[in-house]
Amino acid sequence: MTTSRNHQEAHGIGQIEEQLSEQADAVQQLQGGESELDEEVAAAADASDSELDDIIVL
Repeated sequence: MTTSRNHQEAHGIGQIEEQLSEQADAVQQLQGGESELDEEVAAAADASDSELDDIIVL
């Protein structure tokens, strides 16, 4: 049962990440070009190594 719950939680996190990405894309389209800060945030978000990677195993 715990494995199923963990899988559901991981799936939920993936859905949240996808939704946030879509929202960020929508904002970018509305605002136009990216600022330097936007580029830094996007680069940090796209970084492949994070503390969550050590916690969440899909």
